[in-house]
Order: sequence, then structure tokens, then C-alpha cells
Amino acid sequence: MTQATPASLLTVFGATGDLARRMLLPSLYGLQAENLLPDGMQILGTARSELDRESFAQLVADSIAAFIPATQRNDRALHGLLERLDYQPASADDDASMAALAATVDRLRHGDVLYHMSTAPKFYGPACHALAAHGVAGPGTRVMLEKPIGKDLASAIAINDSVAQSFDEERVYRVDHYLGKEGVQNLIALRFGNALFEPLWNARHIEQVQITVGETVGVEGRGDYYDDSGALRDMLQNHLLQLLCLVAMEPPARFDPTAVRNEKIKVLRSLRAIDRSNVATESVIGQYTAGASDGVAVPGYADELGRASRTETFVALRAHVDNWRWSGVPFYLRTGKRLPSRSTEIYIQFRKVPYSIFGGPAATDMQPNGLLIKLQPEERIELDLMSKTPGLDRNGLRLSQVALDLDFHQEFANARKRIAYERLYLDALEGNGTLFVRRDETEAAWQWVDAIAGGWREAGMVPKPYPAGTWGPSATVSLVDRLGHAWRE
Repeated sequence: MTQATPASLLTVFGATGDLARRMLLPSLYGLQAENLLPDGMQILGTARSELDRESFAQLVADSIAAFIPATQRNDRALHGLLERLDYQPASADDDASMAALAATVDRLRHGDVLYHMSTAPKFYGPACHALAAHGVAGPGTRVMLEKPIGKDLASAIAINDSVAQSFDEERVYRVDHYLGKEGVQNLIALRFGNALFEPLWNARHIEQVQITVGETVGVEGRGDYYDDSGALRDMLQNHLLQLLCLVAMEPPARFDPTAVRNEKIKVLRSLRAIDRSNVATESVIGQYTAGASDGVAVPGYADELGRASRTETFVALRAHVDNWRWSGVPFYLRTGKRLPSRSTEIYIQFRKVPYSIFGGPAATDMQPNGLLIKLQPEERIELDLMSKTPGLDRNGLRLSQVALDLDFHQEFANARKRIAYERLYLDALEGNGTLFVRRDETEAAWQWVDAIAGGWREAGMVPKPYPAGTWGPSATVSLVDRLGHAWRE
């Protein structure tokens, strides 16, 4: 692998879009404010919009004002970011505009170039082809691709093949922004930076694992896109499976892109198939109906969409990683829209003590230990332990479960909460692919997910209704109850 050098130019495709305004531009501002962007690096925005440099700079300034808290804004940082900007309108299907973009890239670069495709995936291949055709996709360039990479295995392979004609694999950085979250870094540090947990991180000591990504919002004007995707493809194929990999993978030999990705792909290839033979018992799908969210009445999915649909807005799975470390441990995955709370968390429940020395009330008080890793809305880690309930114990010793906060809030109280893209941008600009997804990971995930979707079709499964503001269809409870477990809520 050739050694990358810090990029001299970041070119953002889709620079006027919603993701850019909400996340990308504010992330670049955060890096600028802390002097973390490479010296002299330019930022070239491109999109179909016919803007000039001044209009794009105003869009950037407006985005910073809208999405950066006033306490974190200062004129010096904003001015420094705006000085880096340029803009060139272009469309991947218009060769003349791509030629003009390539000429601007040539003019602005004085070293490596990072392209960020914040566009619809159907444009990834054509845009990369055009960059190559005009001589600006060779050595010293790399490209970030936003999810989703396709909507099934066949389309993912087609997109990857198309991009690979212009950029070899070591220069392709597939984004899953969850991997840039502080809580995910904490998970890696917790597992591999402490001797305490790793000896317990296996089927002998862990009873079950739950990974939840809950959203309170509905489709929010994205109905047509979402209806073609659904919860399985939109969230589970990427975010939840990446989190599962980080929980279940073996310790990598070192914290570098190849070692970490090699261990993640082993997990994906160890997932037991969920298909026509077992999809009815290993999965639950649902679609929200009218209900209440945060005390406000909200319409059902079909009402928001304007038509009847069989697309799932909720999915829960019982997955198994068939290897020595995890044999027999269920991994419960669930995600959905219009759930009671916005929450992304990993919950690891340890096995009960093999024998309780406590009689009387304490015997019924006993609860298994649990490790909670929350990624949003706040990022923290808690360890649930059993402790003696204060008192004289005249009627027998009592126990209570208490939470040990491992996030050290006071220790890091002054640390700014970062947007995930700050870390991802910085790594991509410096050529570090550790927190990005490799091609074989993407395709292995799609292969597993395609079998599930195909199983639903072959079994004739349709989404069960659940009222907005609840934790999915009632069948979700029996999915875990069947093995004597319960969802953490």
C-alpha cells in the first residue's frame, strides 16, 4: 500500500445538499476552529446548482450559523474556513461540466486530493469515470462514498465495480458515520485497552447482546426513497451490522485499517443465515400506524406516504455468530421509526452468578450484570453491578442493582461534543482507512441481508402494525422471550 500524504484539496460533490449543510460543512468548521485541517488545504464544493464562489461561501456561513451553537462560533474560524473555499458547478452526466471541474481541481491542488461523493449512489460510478477520463483520479487521489452502497448485493457489486475502474480499493473510503461516533471509539478502547473485559467477552460469560437504533421521527419527506429501502436496508445492513462487528470481532493484531477490517469480515462471514427456513422465527417486521410521538399526534406511515405499502419501518432480528467465541449467544438487533425514544445503544448482559450464597430476599433481588454502551442522544458507558442495599438487614440482606458510570462526565466535561464527520474527514484527509468500510464487508453484509429480504418474500411475511410511539409489534417481545430474555427499555 502506498503511503498517503495529507490532502491538499477536498472536493465535495453534493456540497449544497442537506447532508452537507447539516453535517459536512459544520464538521469542517469544527476542524478549522481547532486548526486541524492540513495547512493550505483548499475546499472545492460542487453540485448541479449554478453558484459562484461568493454564493457558496454565503451558503457555508448560513450553515454554520444554523448548525453550530453560538457558544462555539467565532469570526476568526469562520473567516479561515471561508478563505479555503471555491465552487465549481458540475453534473456527473454532463461531460463539459466535469471537464471544467477537473480543470479547477488541477488549478487548486498542490498534492493529494480527496473526493467526497455526497450524492445519490447512482452517480458514484459516472462521477469517478469522468474524473479519471479528465486525468484527476490517478495516484494521490482518494474517494469517500456515502451509504447506501446499492440496495442489494447485485447493485452493490455493480457500484463497487464501477468505482474500481477508476480508484483501486486502497483509495476508496466507504462511509458509515456511526463509526466516527465517540461512543464507538469508546467501545474499541473498552474492549482492547483494558485487561478487565476481554477475558469475559465470550459465550462462557455473556448471556445475550442487544443492539438498538431507535428513531422518533417518521419519513420526513423522504417517503419515496424510504419506501424503496425500508428499515432493513436503510439502517440494519450498515449501522447495526457494523456495531455488531465491533462487539463480536476478535482482537486485531494492531489498530490499523487492514487488521481491523480483517476481523470484521470474519464476523460477517460467521453470521448464521436467516432465510426462508427460519425467517418467521428469527425476525419481526412492522409498520407504524397513527399514534403519538412526544405527546403529539402523528399520522401512520401509509398516511405520510399517501398510499398503502408493504415496506417495513421496523425490524427486529435474532442473529447468531457461529464461531467459538460466540456460539449460543443471541444477538438481538432492532431498529425502527416512530419509536418512543431516539436511542442508539449496545447492551451486553452477562450470565448470572453460578450459585447464590444469599438466602431470603437477596436471592430474588439478584440480577445479572450488564454493560450499556450508549451512542446517542448522549454518549456514555454504564456497568450494572449488584450492591448491598443500605440497612441493618433485620429481615435478611437485600441487594440492589447500581450503575457504575464509566464515561467520566466530570473528567471530560469541558470536551466539545464532536460531529462524527470531523473524525471521518480528518482520517480520510490523512489517508487512514481504519474507520471506513472495505468492499468485502459491504458485500458480505448485503449477502446476509438479501437472504432475509428474500425469506420474507418467500414466506409471505408482511409488516405487522404498531402504533407510533411504541417499541414495535407485540411479536417483538416473544422474539426474545422465547429464550427467556427481555428487551432493555
